Amino acid sequence: MKKGMNVWSLPKDFSLEEQFKVTKEAGFDTIELNVTENVVTESIVSKDLALAEKLDLTLDADENTLSRIKRLVDKYQLPISSLSTALHWTYPLNSNDEKTREKGKLIIRRMIDLCKSLGGDTILVVPGLVTSDQSYDKAYEYAKNALLELAPYAEEQKIVIGLENVWNKFLLSPLEFRQLLDEINSAYVGAYFDIGNILQYGFPEQWIRILGDKIAKIHVKDFKQSIGSIQGFTNLLQGDINWKACVAELKEIGYDGPLTCELSPYKMNGQQLALDTAGALSYITKL
Repeated sequence: MKKGMNVWSLPKDFSLEEQFKVTKEAGFDTIELNVTENVVTESIVSKDLALAEKLDLTLDADENTLSRIKRLVDKYQLPISSLSTALHWTYPLNSNDEKTREKGKLIIRRMIDLCKSLGGDTILVVPGLVTSDQSYDKAYEYAKNALLELAPYAEEQKIVIGLENVWNKFLLSPLEFRQLLDEINSAYVGAYFDIGNILQYGFPEQWIRILGDKIAKIHVKDFKQSIGSIQGFTNLLQGDINWKACVAELKEIGYDGPLTCELSPYKMNGQQLALDTAGALSYITKL
């Protein structure tokens, strides 16, 4: 298994080149970028196509932006295996508003295009949000219909739509999660399984076994059950995850992709998180 870095784990004031540099120097094998809205940011343009600029990967990223990012991939020999986004919290696939649902699907199509251009193979998608105004059964219906619609495009582009388990009160059982994937029945719609997100209401090693070859990618963080709230998320090896059991199940299903960290940035000395996490992952992957 490989070591992956989601750049959310690094300080927000790092330029994209700094994110690549710190990630590579810490010993990671892959990097995961995050797709945001079409926000214009200030840049410091240099003579070498602005490789040091504050560069964001937005939905409307043009070929020039993508070319700059690919230059960083080549420069640091650090492939982008996947893309993530927080946009489906704002534009959920199960919104009661049709325009919002359509925007959610458009985001997925655009992420597929961006991922293919950058040489990745998987995008992370939050499949739906259950709230007092958005019911569980409708979330399932809308998510399933949207993914059935999007699956042919994902297959055409050879990019997997990876559905993440998050604290969204949805897909709360590994059996239900697998059922949804079975009903969609596409090799290009799978699970982006977050080991830390499950511990509040399940055992990640069991989910890994049950989801099996439906797992496309893995996110890692740790969790302290004694806290039990969002404040319980913590760095690797500092919580209650049974990493030995998780690694055993990952090996059993033949997973050899990246374990991509998604952690809260350090308030000081931001690059230290990369070093600490790379060390923890070196230990975990050898269990």
